[in-house]
Formats: sequence, C-alpha cells, structure tokens
Amino acid sequence: HTLTPMDNLDGPINLTVILLSYRRPGEPPLVSSWVPFIGKALEFRKDAHKFLEEQRRKYGDVFTVLIAGKYMTFIMDPLLYPNIIKHGRQLDFHKFTQEVVPSTFGYPPVLDEVYPGLWDQIRRSFQLLQGDNLSPLTESMMGNLMLVFRQDHFDQDGGWKTNSMYEFCSSAMFEATFLTIYGKPETGSRHVEMEKLREDFVKFDNVFPLLIAQIPIWLLGQTKAIREKLISYFLPQQMSRWSNMSQFIRRRSELFNQQGQLKDVHKAAHHFAILWASVSNTIPATFWAAYYLVKHPEALQVVRQQILDVLRDGGVEFSPNRYTMLSRDQLDKLVFLESSINESLRLSSSSMNIRVAQEDFALRLDAKRSVDVRKGDIIALYPQSMHLDPEIYEDPQTFHFSRFVQDSRGKTDFYKNGQKLKYYLMPFGSGSTICPGRFFAMNEIKQFVCLLLLYFDLQLEDEHKHPSLVSNRAGLGILQPSTDVVLRYRRRAQ
Repeated sequence: HTLTPMDNLDGPINLTVILLSYRRPGEPPLVSSWVPFIGKALEFRKDAHKFLEEQRRKYGDVFTVLIAGKYMTFIMDPLLYPNIIKHGRQLDFHKFTQEVVPSTFGYPPVLDEVYPGLWDQIRRSFQLLQGDNLSPLTESMMGNLMLVFRQDHFDQDGGWKTNSMYEFCSSAMFEATFLTIYGKPETGSRHVEMEKLREDFVKFDNVFPLLIAQIPIWLLGQTKAIREKLISYFLPQQMSRWSNMSQFIRRRSELFNQQGQLKDVHKAAHHFAILWASVSNTIPATFWAAYYLVKHPEALQVVRQQILDVLRDGGVEFSPNRYTMLSRDQLDKLVFLESSINESLRLSSSSMNIRVAQEDFALRLDAKRSVDVRKGDIIALYPQSMHLDPEIYEDPQTFHFSRFVQDSRGKTDFYKNGQKLKYYLMPFGSGSTICPGRFFAMNEIKQFVCLLLLYFDLQLEDEHKHPSLVSNRAGLGILQPSTDVVLRYRRRAQ
C-alpha cells in the first residue's frame, strides 16, 4: 500500500507507522504494527485463532492485517462467507497456487504459453477421485489397509501391545494410501523402501509451512536435498514398473508424457506434490478421529456397533479371524462414524480460504455493506473461528461424537444470529478451491477407523493426557498434536 502525499505534518514522524496505518476511505480498518514487512506474522503464527478473535473484538468482523508482506483482509462472520466465495472474476486463487506451489515442490509453473491446455487438463483429472471413480479407489484402499494391518499388527498371542498412536496412524495410512494411488512394486505386495520414504517425507513436511511462505529453500538446511530424493522416487522409469496404479495417476502420467518439453524430473515433482496432498492432512485427521473415539469409550461403542449392524444388514457376520470389506455404500451409512470424524475435524482443522484481488473494487459483504479492497490484497476466511463459535456449536471445545447427527441422518442445520449457515464446517476449503480429493480422504479415514474398531480392543495408556494443537501450520489444514499418546491395543477375540 503506497503512501499518498500528506500535508501539514508537524514535528518528527515515524514513517513506518504512517505506512502501516494509512487507509483510504471505505477500506477495512488496518491492524496497526510497528514492524515493517513482517507485521503481525509472529503473533498469527503463535496462535492464529486467539489473535484473530482479539482483532475481531477490537475492529469488528472485517479487518486487514499485514502478515509477512501481504495485506490480508479477514472476513470473520460466517454469514458473509457465501458472498465472498461466489466472487469468481475479481477474487482468484489459482494464480496464487500457480506461483507458490511449483516453487514449493520443485516444478516449473504450468503456464498456457509453455504447456498449452495442461493446467485445465490437470484440474479435470481430479474428477477421477470423485463420483463413480471413488468405488474402485475405496475397494483398493480397503485391501491395502487390511494388508498393512494383517502383516504389521495382527498376531496370534492376543496380548496387549503398545505403540505411539500418531506413529501407528501415520505408518498405516501413508503406506496404504501410497499403494492405492501409485500402485504396487514390481515384485511383492509392499515397497521395501516405504519406511525410508516416509521418514524423508516427514522431514520435508516439517518445513512445508516455511516453503509455502516462500522462504528460499537454500536457507532451509538439507531440505533441497531431501526434496530431490523424494522426487527421484517418482521418476517415470521407476513408476513404469509399478502395477495396480490408480486411474487418477495413470491419467496424469499420460498428460505429462504428452508434453515433450516437460522434463522427467518435473513430471516426478508433480507426482510427489500429489503424495503430499494425499497424506499431509489425512494422517493427522486420522489420528484425531481415532484419538477422540478411544478417549471416549461410550462413543467408540456406539460407532463400533453401527459398523457391525451395517455389515450384518449386508449379510456379513463379522469375525476378527476373517477379511472384512466395507463398500462405499456401506461407509455412507455409518452416520455416527462420519459425525465423529466431522467433530474431530471441527476441533483440529485450521484451514484458511484465501482469494487474491485481481483489481481495485468494492467487495459486497451483504445487502447493506461493502468494503474497498486493492489489487493484490488477499481476502481470507478463517473457518476455525466459526468451528469454535459457542453460538454455532454449544460447548465448542468439547468432543461430542453425535453433534452432526439428527434423526439418524447427518445434521446440516447450524445457525448464527438466528440465520441458517450455508457453510458451517469447512476443513476442506470452499467454492472453486475446495479440496478435490475430500471424498477419497473421508473414505480413507472411515476405513482406517472401521478396521481399528473392528479388529482391536483399544485403550490410551494415560487417559488423562490430552495433546494440544501445534499452531505452526495454522491456515494449512489439520493441526498436528503437540505430543504423542501411547496406544494400547490387542486383537479382539470376537
């Protein structure tokens, strides 16, 4: 934001304060800061929800904050979300992703003048994660989860075992998802380097918030070397030997192979980006869903019983000694499981929906209000504030597994100021930028929890220990636990 000429300024002045406090008529109030460029980034990173709620109390439901050189206008009233989300021409997200995401994962921007039509074809490929295409993915994921559970966690002695709960969820979900999306190795049923791949992935993922904030990778120690190693796993000559690859990855490989000027290493980087998108948020989401159910045995029992009932209605009497398959339709009937997962997402998600203003214009908030925004400014929705709003969700900090169930069906009626909310739960984003793999992700989490509850007795070693949320990934999706918990589990006898 540029400083316009100002006359009649007497005495010494702090130019920084003027730059950061000047607003044009009609613009939202600007949260003042004494720190150039960085602005309120440190406070936001420390606890985004607390920081934004403090600003809302001071400035109202719409205000602008300088965060790491970006002017971000936050819209805090969820009743205003629909008007923001429907703005397509003047508020855009794809230009932002086309600039930031390629540099994060190590491939060139997919520009039409260089790769004609490729961007639109890549976007259309995500349809292969939805609708009828979800059924074979669900079947494959179920088989791969059973493979990992059977080989890694089933034993014959029936005694109690202990494991880090996050590690348990991470190892199973990472490998099963990889096998489902990218396929099986040339020989055998499991990739021998999977554990090393996951270790390197975690190292990369730990610095991802800095990369997406556009911190140069050369400032981040061994991150560039780790990224190169991860990318090399997906080189075409290696992937060509894998079998049972998902239609989604096959289609993307075909698109990349049609681009003669796209290097093999850049094709591999695209595939690596999909791995990150597939597991980075799904793993912590799975942890929280499992954790809350194990911590609340009464909820676990209701969810487990409904799974058994749905199997029985399908003609299957479950036995822990037999292979179990739940179809996509059966997963859809598990309303208490879905409600439990949604409740854990409500408590753990910290996504931020952003749009970039393409021009100076008046942003219509509702029938009575509009605010002026400038070209290049970021318009942000921060749904965590809605998810923890006591007016919308009674007792918002507490896990209620049936919160999203009403009359044996999914509940969708939630209110603010007496008005029904169109958007009330937003862990996957919204509008044109909503996560295209959200249906696959939900099914993965459901499948993992189903198998966990069906095949194991489960306990927390310290039932009074409750991990908090790590705030350094605020705005990026599901927050990770501050500390792990120890899971006690044994194979169920019946």
